[in-house]
Amino acid sequence: AWGRPPLEGLPELREWFARGIGGAVTAAEVLIAAGGQSALATALRALAPAGAPVLVESPTYPGMLDLARAAGLRPVPVPVDRDGVRPDLLADAFRATGARAFVCQPLFQNPTGAVLAPDRRAEVLRIARASGAFVIEDDYVRRLAHADAPPLPRPLAADDPDGVVVHVGSLTKATSPSFRVAALAARGPVLERLRAIQVVDSFFVPRPLQEAALELVGSPAWPRHLRSLSAELAVRREAMAGALALHLPELTVSHIPFGGFHLWLRLPEGITEPALIAAALRAGVSVTPGRAYFSAEPPAAHIRLSFAAVASTGEIAEGVRRLRAAYDEVR
Repeated sequence: AWGRPPLEGLPELREWFARGIGGAVTAAEVLIAAGGQSALATALRALAPAGAPVLVESPTYPGMLDLARAAGLRPVPVPVDRDGVRPDLLADAFRATGARAFVCQPLFQNPTGAVLAPDRRAEVLRIARASGAFVIEDDYVRRLAHADAPPLPRPLAADDPDGVVVHVGSLTKATSPSFRVAALAARGPVLERLRAIQVVDSFFVPRPLQEAALELVGSPAWPRHLRSLSAELAVRREAMAGALALHLPELTVSHIPFGGFHLWLRLPEGITEPALIAAALRAGVSVTPGRAYFSAEPPAAHIRLSFAAVASTGEIAEGVRRLRAAYDEVR
């Protein structure tokens, strides 16, 4: 059990991730990685040299911005609306910067919760292909769709016959922060670049961890766990959305997502992020400042609220009531 596994990962686990992506993706095109953050770091280093621009959604996950900067890259923002990244602005950004990579979360984007609209999916791939660029698809939350979610779109990688997409998927969000098992999937010569960088950075994912992942996803308890998680997330989302509508209608929710574990809120004019966050902390509520999600100057003040790390819907309601008190303190 403690012997060295294949550097690319256990074949059975690579096959499981490939099936999850779908399309023509095979196990031979999958590398097992030590968590989604590590996989994203490998992809960024493989696809763009230090000093190069990399296109990112705006707003986007702060950890991804940190990864890009740590790799010596220059994040260039491309605005996202309720239907995902805007293809016209993506094309403009490729032309203006000559970037060779675009990082996106097409499904339940962090922080907005947006799902890339069907008519934009093919357009994003077409634009990247025409620009000689790659799309790094951070499919971070596919297993956290809510119980009332409509059928999910396939990963972009499943509809990419040309090797434009580098797909990142992970087990961490649906299991535990300590369960660092993820996968990179790519086609063509870029796969060897990914493999070479991953071997240097992390060598391999420990065999016992990969074996544990296989045992977990092969167990009858795995689909039951996902169903339970899906149902609970839907209940918590509704609890938070309802409490906000009742107690804080002044805050604008971008939209109510059917996946993930957070809501993205725009603050009214005159309410600043630092003041509200400080008042919320004094009231015993932790919220995330929106500024961290932008690689350039934000268009407005925002906060992100999570409904994952609470014990119950009662705590969600109490948290929103306390946030109301904090809001009244600073307005």
